Amino acid sequence: MLANRNAMATIAVKDLAAAKKFYGGTLGLTPLETSEEGVLTYQSGTATVVVYVSSFAGTNQATSATWSVGDEFDGILQALKARGVVFEHYDMPGMTLEGDAHVAGDYKGAWFKDLDGNILHILNR
Repeated sequence: MLANRNAMATIAVKDLAAAKKFYGGTLGLTPLETSEEGVLTYQSGTATVVVYVSSFAGTNQATSATWSVGDEFDGILQALKARGVVFEHYDMPGMTLEGDAHVAGDYKGAWFKDLDGNILHILNR
């Protein structure tokens, strides 16, 4: 039923203007036209990221969105860091922390938060 349909990340925020600067500016996502008030829609590769105003923003304690960036992982991590993104460091079994990257074998992942505390993730797959 849904196997051939695209999914989208839907992320709650408190301040739409601040979110617009973060998702469009800091992360560099491409804004799409939206007619709904309190909603921003972005293109990210072939996927869509919807950012909307909610009083529950930042309450999710798990990853809200993941970007698979392949071999560009190190460069994207450094570019985000240069734009002021602060990466999270977690104690994760089977992984070591190398700078801001969590590493296990050939896997690299890094987590960061948006302005509301939503957890976002990049990985090298």
